[in-house]
Amino acid sequence: MHRLITSGLMFGGLFHVAAPALVERYNRALDHLTGRRTELEDFHVDLSGFSPEIGDEFEDMDYLNPGGCNRQFILLSTRQADAPLLEMKFSNSADILREFIAANEAQLFTLTARDAVAGELQNSVWSVADPERLLDIRRVTVEADTTSGTVRDAETLDALIRRFRTEPDAWWDDVLVAKMIDLARRTGDVTRAPVTFENPSFEAQDFWTSHHGGLYVLRSVPKPAILARAMDREILGDLPVHALSDRGAVAGFLRDNALAQPIVEGRGPDAVDILREKMDILAIDALAQGGHLPETPDPRALRRATTRHADALPPAFHSLARVLSWAEGRGDWPRIDSDDPAYFHTLRGAPGPLRDKVNMMLAEIGPEDFRQLHICHKSAFYARYAAMPEMWKAWVANNLATGYAGQTADVWRRLYASDAVPRMPKVPLREGWPIRREGPWD
Repeated sequence: MHRLITSGLMFGGLFHVAAPALVERYNRALDHLTGRRTELEDFHVDLSGFSPEIGDEFEDMDYLNPGGCNRQFILLSTRQADAPLLEMKFSNSADILREFIAANEAQLFTLTARDAVAGELQNSVWSVADPERLLDIRRVTVEADTTSGTVRDAETLDALIRRFRTEPDAWWDDVLVAKMIDLARRTGDVTRAPVTFENPSFEAQDFWTSHHGGLYVLRSVPKPAILARAMDREILGDLPVHALSDRGAVAGFLRDNALAQPIVEGRGPDAVDILREKMDILAIDALAQGGHLPETPDPRALRRATTRHADALPPAFHSLARVLSWAEGRGDWPRIDSDDPAYFHTLRGAPGPLRDKVNMMLAEIGPEDFRQLHICHKSAFYARYAAMPEMWKAWVANNLATGYAGQTADVWRRLYASDAVPRMPKVPLREGWPIRREGPWD
């Protein structure tokens, strides 16, 4: 993984904790949540406050997520909102944390100036050892406070103030007044600067989870279903379960719920560039595994190797080549249905709240597109990277470092913004074809 780390492709964008005061605040929060402290004097944390260095120190990458069900978090700064979420078990955890920080930015800015904010993303279940328990997850509640209990004290003070204002004899209650003064010393004036958190509870209808081999629970669509990599279909309740390897079933699910659209939107230079990039990526993946790549990453050398070893290229490469010929005006529109190996490489998530989850699913279905896998499904990318030969790693790290790392926003927007109306030719269904084998543009 060293190539990825030095290229900023792994553990990039983390929040650096180096000041002794921040380290001590982190340790107080860590002790509050887990009963442990770190001996490290500086380290990096992600969106949730998880540190890969501390995970290595503890030999426990789940030290803030025991059981992988109710993730704990430590906030030292609102700038953590810009950091990625590592060791993700549920896809909605990052969105919930970022929304929580955005909704409470002013309060968090004030609180983290003096203390760490620690808390937990509480699902409605405590364990997902039984796969069917995943279906009981409907909402996620954010429980958060400083290590000194500022929010709790503020709530208590607020209740005492209401009592003081409404009870006729409260002016003469010395005990009540003393409690209010003592709490106000710790919380400040909660009547002018309330110390409360907004939006503490979030819907969890749709999510990906790494548990039980990895699966997608999508319930907010007209035809809900579970899509799983490896799962016994009979133990997940009443929802239909589709295997990700069942290309027709997945294609039908995406079509029936209008969740996908073509990644190229018509002829032109943009479509040509996207298709050429995808073809190069598929060529690198196939040639590396066959031992046919040059030792040094170079575009011209890749073109020569692609020509010389065309028989080693996957069928998806040749299907995309036919689409490229059409996009360049050199050929007819090709028919690509769900049985074609290139089918899912021609799609991206449609606009809407499930766009990112669909892109994640498409990346998992077509992992040979390592750029899409890195952008949309990092945990799957890192697992595949670790298992691949060194030549593949060198080429992949170079490709991502030169073609993606320095322009992440532009690349993401060009590939996955998906806010344009497709302008693709209409192709009638071939007679006798089942509906589930429709192409993406029918």
